[in-house]
Order: sequence, then C-alpha cells, then structure tokens
Amino acid sequence: MILDRVKPLDAILAAAEKKSLKRTLGWFQLMLFGIGCVIGTGIFVLTSVGAQKAGPGLMLAFAIAGAVCIVAALCYAEIAAMIPVAGSAYTYSYATMGEFFAWTVGWALIMEYAIAASAVSVGWSGYFSGTVLGGLGIHLPTWLSAGPLALGGVEGGFINLPALVIALLVTALLVIGTSESAKVNAILVLIKVTALTAFVAITLTSSEFDAERFNPFLPAGVFGGFGTGVGAVGAAATMFFAYVGFDAVSTAAEETKNPQRNVPIGLVGSLLFCTVFYILVAAGAIGTIGGTPIFDPSGTFPLETGSPELARQCAMPEYAQSLVCSKEPLAHVLKVLGFTGIGNLIGLAAFLALPSVILVLIFGQTRIFFVMSRDGLLPEKLSSVHPKFRTPHVVTLITGVAVAIAAAFFPVGQLADISNAGTLYAFLMVAVAVLVLRKTDANRPRSFRVPAVWVIAPLTIFGCVFLFLNLPAAAMLFLPVWGALGLVVYFLYSRSHSHLGRGIVEVVDDVAGEETQVPIHPPKD
Repeated sequence: MILDRVKPLDAILAAAEKKSLKRTLGWFQLMLFGIGCVIGTGIFVLTSVGAQKAGPGLMLAFAIAGAVCIVAALCYAEIAAMIPVAGSAYTYSYATMGEFFAWTVGWALIMEYAIAASAVSVGWSGYFSGTVLGGLGIHLPTWLSAGPLALGGVEGGFINLPALVIALLVTALLVIGTSESAKVNAILVLIKVTALTAFVAITLTSSEFDAERFNPFLPAGVFGGFGTGVGAVGAAATMFFAYVGFDAVSTAAEETKNPQRNVPIGLVGSLLFCTVFYILVAAGAIGTIGGTPIFDPSGTFPLETGSPELARQCAMPEYAQSLVCSKEPLAHVLKVLGFTGIGNLIGLAAFLALPSVILVLIFGQTRIFFVMSRDGLLPEKLSSVHPKFRTPHVVTLITGVAVAIAAAFFPVGQLADISNAGTLYAFLMVAVAVLVLRKTDANRPRSFRVPAVWVIAPLTIFGCVFLFLNLPAAAMLFLPVWGALGLVVYFLYSRSHSHLGRGIVEVVDDVAGEETQVPIHPPKD
C-alpha cells in the first residue's frame, strides 16, 4: 500500500508543545502583518501582465483571486494552529493523508517557491534597469537585460543579467546566515504601502483620468477559454501571485489572543484591504493611460504574455507608452503622466523592497527541502548544516543557482503562472487536510475552527481547481510533468529511504530547536 504511511500527529506536536508562546497578537496586529506579507511583486510587477490578459477586467480579476484566497486562508488558519511546526502544507499532509500525498505537496512547494523567487528576480530587474540605471542615464543593452525570444523573452535578448545577479546575491546572504530583522521588514512594509498610496492618490485625481478607458471593461471576456490564460478569470489565475504570503499570518494563530475571533478578522481583513488596494491601483493605471490588451491578428484573443509575438509588438514605437508592455508598470504610469520624480521614487521603493521577497521565498523553499531531506525523502546530505554559518548551505546553493538560471532566461508572467500552479495544488491539499482531520481527529483541541467548514473547505478546493484550469496551458502542463518526475524520484529513492518507513519519527521544532524521536513499527509495504 502506498497510502499507509501517516506520520503520527502526536509526534509532530510533541516538540511544538514545548514552545509555550504567549498570546499577544490582536486582530489589528494580524492585519498589519498580513498586509506586509502580501503586498509585493504581484502589484508592482504583474499589473502589466494582468492588463494584457484582461484589460480593465483586471479589477475583477483581483476580486476573484482575493475571494479564493480568503476561503483558503481560513483553512490554513485552523490547521496551522493545530500543527504549528516547520514544513507548511507538506507537514500538514504528512500528518493527515500520509507520506505519498505529503511528497506530492512538498515536491510542488519546492517548485512553487523556487519559481516564484525567479519571478520576483525578473520583476526586480525591470525596476533596476528602468528606474535605477535609467535614472543615472545608463541603459543596459537588450542582450544583457532580457531573456531570449525563443523562451518568451525580447527580440535581441540573451540573458537577464540583473535578475541572475540579484538571485545569486540573495543566495549568498542566506548561506552566510543573514536574515531580515523585524525593524527592516517594518520599514520595507511602510515604503511599499506609502508608494502604492501615493500612486492611487495621484492617478485617481489626475486630469488624465478618463472613464472611457474602461470601455470595453472585458475586452477578452470573463472566460478567455480553456488553456488560454486570458479573460478576467485567466488574469485572476495569474494575479493570484499578488496574494501569496497570507499563509504566514495563519502560522501566527497560536500567538493570537482570542484566536476564534481575531484570526478570521486579521486574515480576511488583510486580504480585503489588499484586494481593495489592488483594485484602486488597477483603476488608477488603466484610467490614466489605458490598459487595452494587444490582440492577435484575428482580433479574437489577447496575445499570450511572454510570447515572442507580444515581445515583437511591444518593441514597436506605437506601444512605447503602453501599460501592457512595461516592465515597471507603476513607475511607468507616473512617468507617462509627467510625474517622473515620483515615478522614480515608486520604482526605487520596488527596487528596495523586492530583494526581501526573494530572500523569504528562497528561505521558504530551502526549509521545505530541508524538512523533506530530514525525513529521509531526499538525500540527507542536502540537510547538512555549514560548520561555520550554521545554515543548510548545500540545499541553499542548489536552490539559488536554479532560481538564478530561471530568472536569467524566462519572462516574469510565465514564471508567475507556473508558480501559481504549485501554490494552488498546495492550498487545495490544505483544505482536504482540514476536512480529513475533522473526521479522523474531531476531538483534538483547535484554537481556531473554520466556521461552516463543510462549505468553506469545498469552496477552497473548487476555487483552486477553477483558477488552475484557467492558467495558460503551458503552466497547467508544467505541474503534472514536474509531478511525474517527482513520482519517479519517490519510488526509486524516497520510499525506501524514508525514516517513517524505517520506523523512526523525528521532529525538530523550528523555535525550540529540540528533537523528539518516536519509534514506531514500520508499515508493511
């Protein structure tokens, strides 16, 4: 039987119970934390990608993606409060559905975090090349600032050198143990929110704002068609990337006062705030300079983001000021409106804030890799710790190089879509895990319980499948292909090397730093 290995939840919780964390957080602190985690690459970089997919319908896309995130967030909150240890959805799946499904989730998360980090690196490159270097009068040649056309890049492009360099620099920081401090992170959150507030205030009150630019509101329709990734729902599947990070709020449930009340307020409140903020940003950008997609020759479908044909069209002079062609969309809008100085400040805000997002994503990926290696599902050499820096240097270096290579050659839209495929699968499995635990371990204490769980969890599952099926075909195919490769690794290596399969459960608590070993009888294959 391949579904017989379920890690005992009591063993996982044994170490977590040693934390004894104080409950100090209220709903307002949770909201601020959520806003800081969520606002980032999606809105600073993918606004142009979403406009190309949906035009003014980008505003509806943000609402759809936000709604799916809200129901998923509630599921995350319940299970994160029950199982507050490292490993995220991978650990949750191991404790509920067993090793096989946990492997598929962990394998998907490895892809998700790494490719998301690549997407953010490409986004940072656009602001670095356009705002920072452009402001200094330096213009990188196309062959050094864009991926090759054959991979969806720009004609004349060969390598995105800034994206490659920032990914490697962040990797080096992680290897030597540099991490974000709370104060630095708070400053970056303030910079991001201030920049977006200024953008909304300027664009919505600009004399250039014209309601006619929203007509037609849905130039590509609500559903662009299966596998096309266009239309309002196709854009929602991409803009889902703009919300990733809210699950970090869920993990704070055990440190929250009155979690049954404050967790949903914090989660839903932060996501609603970001959704409204995102809609206002989209309205300001489209209402001032327009957001009409560039269509294929038949005039039926918007050209696919990251496609060679869109790159050729964007290189033409008539699209020089188009929102859908910009690599630094928010700064670009303000520069077109004549607010060059403020546009440069917004570009500088993105330039300063995005490397911290890359750091968090690579950190998250390496920790998933680390936990899976510690469980014996991947070679234990990968979880070795550097004797001086005390960091998992091997897996960090492997991850960083992979992130840098992807960032160097692929466009941001394609990377975000592929990353979303893995994220949606992980969120779906969390919702399934919540339902499984409600049936198999109904009496276990829960500091937060999803209200109407038999409605909310199925809505999460439906929403994740719905958005997945509206991704571009290439992104949809990437997940099963990556998953098939993972199954080969699992059956040729992981299943026979699994600690659980050999009768050992090890749990290392990420806060207390203590290890719990629980011997069990190995399941019979």
